[in-house]
Amino acid sequence: MASLMEELLGVLEKEETEYLTLIDLADVKSQAIIKADIAKLGEVTEKEQEAASTLLNLSNKRTQVLNDMATVLGKKPEQMTINRMIGYLENQPREQQMLAERRDRLLEVGTKMQTLNHQNEALLKQAMEMVEFDLTLLKSMRQAPELSLIHISEPTRP
Repeated sequence: MASLMEELLGVLEKEETEYLTLIDLADVKSQAIIKADIAKLGEVTEKEQEAASTLLNLSNKRTQVLNDMATVLGKKPEQMTINRMIGYLENQPREQQMLAERRDRLLEVGTKMQTLNHQNEALLKQAMEMVEFDLTLLKSMRQAPELSLIHISEPTRP
């Protein structure tokens, strides 16, 4: 069970690291949106997709480790969560505290990531509104009636 606990703590630490990477990328993304730097936005999106893929793999690994822990404890794997695992560790206060701290840190970075995503979503929405406004303005300029200047000449004098 000790090796499973170490493995779970390691997976949670790696997840936290990936979320911190995403937080850094979210900051870069914000600046790219503000500057309308499409190339940079593309780079950031590609890096975000890599981090998301890594997070998915880590999530699967975490689920597998929790399932293995549930089996060792004689619990139903499909009902095992980190919070339940923390509860099962009441006789092992050191491990319980370590797992609770990792969970809390992961929740903290997840919350920060969510906040940054909402901010970037708002920035993107504003950028799209500006583009829409510019397009509407251009269309209206093209459709505006053309005014021709009439040259008025002075009457000729006899």
